[in-house]
Amino acid sequence: MKISILKLSMGVVCLVFGLRNQAQTADPINVVTTAVPFLRISPDARSGGMGELGVATSPDANAQFYNISRYPFSTSKGAVALTYTPWLKDLGLNDVYLTTLAGYYKLDENQAISGSLRYFSLGNIQFTDNLGNDLNSFRPREFAIDAGYSRKLSDNLSLGVALRYINSNLAGGAAVNGVSYKAGQAVAGDIGLFYTTAKPDGDGSGWNFGLALTNLGSKIGYTDDPTQKEFIPANFALGTVYTKTFNEVNKVSVGLDIQKLMVPTPPSLGDSAGLAEYYDQGVVSSWFTSWADAPGGFSEELKEFYFASGAEYTYNNQFSFRAGYFYENKEKGNRQYFSIGAGIKYNIFGLNFSYLIPSGSGVNRNPLSNTIRFSLIFDFDGSGEE
Repeated sequence: MKISILKLSMGVVCLVFGLRNQAQTADPINVVTTAVPFLRISPDARSGGMGELGVATSPDANAQFYNISRYPFSTSKGAVALTYTPWLKDLGLNDVYLTTLAGYYKLDENQAISGSLRYFSLGNIQFTDNLGNDLNSFRPREFAIDAGYSRKLSDNLSLGVALRYINSNLAGGAAVNGVSYKAGQAVAGDIGLFYTTAKPDGDGSGWNFGLALTNLGSKIGYTDDPTQKEFIPANFALGTVYTKTFNEVNKVSVGLDIQKLMVPTPPSLGDSAGLAEYYDQGVVSSWFTSWADAPGGFSEELKEFYFASGAEYTYNNQFSFRAGYFYENKEKGNRQYFSIGAGIKYNIFGLNFSYLIPSGSGVNRNPLSNTIRFSLIFDFDGSGEE
């Protein structure tokens, strides 16, 4: 049963990120993996249409997932967004999906409260023992719920913080050979900064800059053995977006995000001493050592950065068209794809779509290929972004 649990945990990682089996190539593969990888999935259609760009984009209801500090600069009093993302649709699966709910409310012109919920269903899975005999079936599921507060520090700068509870139930409380498997639980927090050069009484043109440290929290374990706890995806993200408003109805934004996981790099294959040291690392210390711990040195460390770039054209603040590109080094996961998207806003309602252009084949196929994600937005007063 323990082997089955480990296979399931690794399967979750593969489902989420489409890890590549490239042992036949000369390039070494050393992917930085974590538990609860669903926290790394881009959870809304607007960002999904721009290659997962989101750290410094204009404020919207889903800012909680990227950079909570964007909320105080929203032009709307508040908003709520619901997103549904089918998973592995190319395989004909209908019970594997991610759904999210996020929203905020501005207490006044300078501060806002916000919250979000993420729920990831892995469908129905049949558990077996080491000999392949059926034991029982279960529907693994994971969720995260959080609440946050953000505030303007000046006319151009804001700060936000959030607290998150994470629950990952992959085994359904099974007990085999004296080992009890339980739902993993963790607590984490986010810190974000947002700076804009756009004038409060201007047309919106200018630069936005964002910095977000997300999922800074405890390890998560599925047994009572403290030596078998896994890191959650603590993440560093730095982004910028430039917006040009040409006239009352035409506006274009382009941006770039640079991100890196702040978790230890796994040791080389067969390094048992390195593996023991990997699990022995403390959470806080790992946030700092993760910047210089790659077995291949500085050159490998640089490969652990991944990039999201995108553009958005908006007409009359009602119709939007988006495109983006996501890049991750082939030795660190090899997620590389283009995406497109569109949005429409009418009064207090908005609807966004995104589509990931199919790329790769077989094990290289992205789980979101040929999948349309959609987000429904309810804007309290109709003056916010899509």
